[in-house]
Amino acid sequence: MPFLITSKEEMLAAGIEQFDFVYISGDAYVDHPSFGAAIITRTLEAYGYTVGIISQPDWHNEEAFKELGEPRLSFLVSAGNIDSMVNHYTVAKRRRNKDSYTDNGEMGKRPDRATIVYCQMIRRVYPKATIMIGGIEASLRRLAHYDYWDDKVRHSILVDSGADLLMYGMSENCIVELAEALSSGMDIKDIMWIRGTVWKTKNLDYVHDYIMLPSFKEVKENKKKYCEAYRIQHENTDAIVAKTLVEEQEGGMYIVQNPPCLPLTEEQMDFTYSLPYMRTFHPKYTYIPAIEEVKFSIASNRGCFGSCSFCALTHHQGRVIQTRSEDNIVEEAIKITEDKDFKGYIHDVGGPTANFQQTACEKQKEHGTCPKRECLHPTPCKNLNVSHKRYVHLLRRLRGLPKVKKVFVRSGIRYDYLMYDNDKTFFNELIKYHVSGQLKVAPEHISAKVLDKMGKPRRELYEKFVKEYEDLNKKHNMNQFLVPYLMSSHPGCDLDAAIDLALYLKKIHHTPEQVQDFYPTPMTRSTTMYYTGIDPLTMEEVYVPKSPKEKAMQRALMQFTYPQNYDLVYEALKEANRLDLVGYGPNCLIKPKVNKPGNGSSHHKKIEHGHNDRGHKAGGRPKDRGRNYGRNKD
Repeated sequence: MPFLITSKEEMLAAGIEQFDFVYISGDAYVDHPSFGAAIITRTLEAYGYTVGIISQPDWHNEEAFKELGEPRLSFLVSAGNIDSMVNHYTVAKRRRNKDSYTDNGEMGKRPDRATIVYCQMIRRVYPKATIMIGGIEASLRRLAHYDYWDDKVRHSILVDSGADLLMYGMSENCIVELAEALSSGMDIKDIMWIRGTVWKTKNLDYVHDYIMLPSFKEVKENKKKYCEAYRIQHENTDAIVAKTLVEEQEGGMYIVQNPPCLPLTEEQMDFTYSLPYMRTFHPKYTYIPAIEEVKFSIASNRGCFGSCSFCALTHHQGRVIQTRSEDNIVEEAIKITEDKDFKGYIHDVGGPTANFQQTACEKQKEHGTCPKRECLHPTPCKNLNVSHKRYVHLLRRLRGLPKVKKVFVRSGIRYDYLMYDNDKTFFNELIKYHVSGQLKVAPEHISAKVLDKMGKPRRELYEKFVKEYEDLNKKHNMNQFLVPYLMSSHPGCDLDAAIDLALYLKKIHHTPEQVQDFYPTPMTRSTTMYYTGIDPLTMEEVYVPKSPKEKAMQRALMQFTYPQNYDLVYEALKEANRLDLVGYGPNCLIKPKVNKPGNGSSHHKKIEHGHNDRGHKAGGRPKDRGRNYGRNKD
C-alpha cells in the first residue's frame, strides 16, 4: 500500500477531483503508528474516505494551503506529535536548534502555535470550510489554560483558532463518527453528541447533565477559581464517570467538552495497529530523526494510571490501560524483522508505561476510575491488580522469534509497580534479557515534600528497588546500570530539598549528565501549582521556585561536581544556611575557596568523586557510554 497523496500531481494521477478530508500537519509526513497523523488518516482510509496530506505548509504562502483544494467534508489540523511551543523552546524559553519531526532535523518548518496559525490561514483561503482540530496541542489546550510562554491564561484553542470542532485524546473512533455524520449531510454545528469532542455554542438548550466550570473571566482573574476548574477537569477524565463540562466565554459563547471517548477494546487496538502503514517517512524527505527511536519499536499499550502530577497523560489518554492482543503484537514484530535495515534488535515494547499491561483493577471496567483516588499514590490502592504475567509471556514470544537477537524495554518502567509484585519473574527476566546496558527509571526526587507534590513514591521504595536491581544483576552476572531521571525546580522544591537531593547524589556517586528543570505544560496539576502557588487537589499553598537565579542554583546543586557550577552551589548553600557542607569532610558538597597566589582571585579543584558517573551500582563505576539521557536538553 503506497503512501497517501501529498501533492496536486499525485492527486490528478489518482483521478481524485476532491478529497473527503485534507489533513494539515506540523510534522513531516511519517506513515508509522507512532505518529497521530498516520493513525487518523489510515483509519479514515480504511473506512472508505479519501485523505490528502499537507505536511508543514509554508504558513506565509496561501498557495501552500490550496495544494489539494478544499475537501468535501473537512480540513483536519494538527500541530504534530508534540505541542509546537514545547517543540520550539526549552524550559528556559531558548529557541531549540533541532526539530526531530522535520527533514534533517531542520528547525523553523512550522510556526509557533501551529494549530492556530494553520486554521487562520485556512479561514483566509476557504472562509466557509469546515475545520476540525486535534493532536496533543489541541487536546491539552481544549479549555482555558495557563500558557507558560505567554505567562498568562489563554482561551480554549478552539476559540483562538476559529476551528469548528476539537477532538481530544486518542481519536480513532471519534473521527469515524464525525466522518459518518458529515458524510450524511449534517452541518458541523449540529454535531454535538460525539464523545471526545469539544464544541462551541451560544445556546445550552441541547446540553444535558453537565457541570458548569468557572468562566474564562473567573479563571483568568482568580487563581483559586483556576484551581477549582482544574480539579473538576481532573475528576472528569474517565469515559464512564465523566460529565459534560461547560466553560463560559465572553460574549455569551460557551465551550462544551463532551465526555472522553470510550477506551479502545483489544479488537479495536488490533485494528488500529494492523492498518497498512509504510512504517517510515515519505520518500520526498532525506531523513526524519524522530523515526530512529520508533522504527523498530512496538506500541503494546495506551493509558497510564501512574498519574504523575507533571504529566498530562491522564487528561489525554486517560487512566484506563488499553492493550493489543499478543498475536497482533507478534505479527507486527515479524513485519519489523523483515525490514531490510533490521539488525536483530527490537528497541522497545511498551507505551506510556511499559509494565502497565492491564487495567489497574477489575472495577474500572464497569464503574470507571475513581474520581478522587489515585491508583498508586500516596499508597497503592487495595484493589490494585499487580501482575506482569501477560508482559512476561509476550516478551518471551518476541525474543523467541527468528531473526530477533534482543528485545529491549526502554519506554519506562514504573519501579513502584514492579516492587509491589511479589512474583519476581518479570524483574529477573527484565535484568537478564531486556536491559540495553542501562535501565532508565524516574524517581524524580528524594525529598518527601517534593515527591508528594509530584505524585511519586517515597525515597525508601526507590532505594529498595535499587538494592534489588543490584542484587539481581549480581545474581545473573550482568553489568548493567541505573540511570535515574531527576527533576529540579518542581513546585514544592525549595533550596533545602534541592540540597537534600545533592547529598543523595553524592552518596550514590552519580552526577546527572543533563538536568531536567520542571517544564510547565498545559493541563497538569504541576502547572496549576506553578501558576497559582496552590495545590488544586488540596487547596494548600505550595512553594514554587520561579526566579531564574533559584532555578539555576537548583540545577547547579544536581551537578555540584562541575567546576563551572561552584559559585552557584556556594551561593545556594550560603542562602540556605548550609555552609557546613563547604569543607573537606565526607558529607561536604564542595571544598572551600582557595586564593591563587599573586592575583587574589579564587579557584577550586574539581571534586573527582563521581564526576563522570552516568548511573550507579554496587561494586563499580559505570562506563561513559557517550549518550545523553536527559529529557530536556537545556
